Amino acid sequence: MENITKPNKPIVNHIYTADPSAHVFEGKLYIYPSHDLDHNGPSNDNGDQYAMEDYHVLSMDNFNSPCIDHGEVLHLRDIPWAKQQLWAPDAAYKNNTYYLFFPARDKDNIFRIGVATSTKPEGPFTPQDSYIPGSFSIDPAVLVDEDQKAYMYYGGLWGGQLEKWQTGTFVPDAEGPAENEPALGPIIAELSEDMLTFKEKPQEISIVDEDGNPILAGDEERRFFEGAWVHKYNGNYYLSYSTGTTHSIVYAISEKPEGPYIYKGKILTPVLGWTTHHSIVEFNDKWYLFYHDCSLSGGVNHKRSVKYSELKYNEDGTIQTIEYK
Repeated sequence: MENITKPNKPIVNHIYTADPSAHVFEGKLYIYPSHDLDHNGPSNDNGDQYAMEDYHVLSMDNFNSPCIDHGEVLHLRDIPWAKQQLWAPDAAYKNNTYYLFFPARDKDNIFRIGVATSTKPEGPFTPQDSYIPGSFSIDPAVLVDEDQKAYMYYGGLWGGQLEKWQTGTFVPDAEGPAENEPALGPIIAELSEDMLTFKEKPQEISIVDEDGNPILAGDEERRFFEGAWVHKYNGNYYLSYSTGTTHSIVYAISEKPEGPYIYKGKILTPVLGWTTHHSIVEFNDKWYLFYHDCSLSGGVNHKRSVKYSELKYNEDGTIQTIEYK
């Protein structure tokens, strides 16, 4: 029974995995994680410890079946524009094609977002020759809405370089807003029909409290840090994200994909390890949170492992907090 996937246990333990983006394709559950390397390089706020070079795809028929590793589906060496650091990816299906969206540093050390395609959800994926024009920062997450419009959400502070793009161009030494100013929000851009370019200029999302006041940069319990994910439930859009320095997954709700989003509360309490990054998916009439921690490595921050937990809603549409254990 060791191969059976269980909640609160790593879904695979032969490699280190993180940043899981979970989707249901062709009736199966597919997870698109990043792949942590087992190395002893430098650790810093720039994220050099996260030196990932390739992507694997994981799948499960159901939660009582083994988790299958489909092997390496894309490697840094195959991406012409990318220099290093294949961080958190996401996947989407449209145009009878599976798309893998991923961040990487370009030759100038600036994070951009690329896209690769496949005819199968498990890959392998073939990358485009260049990154998406106008893209920047990290952590792409793509929602294909019921009307088939597709939206990418992305951005991350610190190593994710989001602060450096406040003017619309890259400013290497730029810092974030003062603590009493509105926090930087994630970025949204509608994708073109072919899913390879932005249809419009990316826009910042506003996250506000119940009174409509912007969440401030100093409010580290609630402000956006990285790892945006958007899913729909009962017609509303749920934006969830990592708070970074306070290590929680929190969420906000809107009636529109672009927001503004009203902050609602906490989804997941801090896990073992510094980073926290997640996805939310409905599978077989239940909802699940996929996330990672560092339990497999005994707490080493760049050696993480993907887990999952059932996610439950209250009658008013709010999400019940999951206590990490």
